[in-house]
Amino acid sequence: MATARVWAVTSTTPTEHDARAIARAVVGERLAAGAEISGPAVSVFWHLGELGEGQEWRMTFRTAAATRDRLAGRIRELHPWDSPEVTATPVEWCLDTYAEWVERTTGAPE
Repeated sequence: MATARVWAVTSTTPTEHDARAIARAVVGERLAAGAEISGPAVSVFWHLGELGEGQEWRMTFRTAAATRDRLAGRIRELHPWDSPEVTATPVEWCLDTYAEWVERTTGAPE
């Protein structure tokens, strides 16, 4: 099985402002080729020993395999929460031209 060239990295933030700030930073630093922000979404969770509910904004970043871990680390540095959700899913298939754009934009070797 081939290693994925493109990864979708996701996280959530408490506000749209936080999501935009993180997205601008990581795309500007060329750790992600692009970011999509959606929300607000209702989130139900268990935290600090109790049931919670609130609104969150979801960020989805597209990055190359070579920059995935650095992107995740930078999101964590910029995030307002102490223990944010940062997950990554391989893009199993995409057009070669798209993968090349992501790799070129994030500075990964083609």
